[in-house]
Amino acid sequence: MEAQVNGKTIQLSEAGWLENLDEWSEELAVEIGKNERIDPLTEEHWDIIRTAREYFQDNGSVCEPRQFSKIMKDRFGADRSSQKYIYSLFPTGLIKCANKIAGLPRPKGCS
Repeated sequence: MEAQVNGKTIQLSEAGWLENLDEWSEELAVEIGKNERIDPLTEEHWDIIRTAREYFQDNGSVCEPRQFSKIMKDRFGADRSSQKYIYSLFPTGLIKCANKIAGLPRPKGCS
């Protein structure tokens, strides 16, 4: 699978995960979002995407959903931290959907 961004072909895995994490861009996130049937990406989506990327950059791993909810609560308040809220924006959740759009590595055991 691949995505076209700014005239460049970006390789994605068969399941749509970014092959080379260094190729991620906000423009690519929009294309992956379309593949995940999330179009357009709203500011609420971007808050989660940027928070997930920041956690990965700081820790070298993707954030567990429970811990991610705590980070979201501290940053944006309780109404934007629940798993229900995250699933309302990313129908297959933080791990399978938001992290994929954020260009983060596919966690082991995640299809």
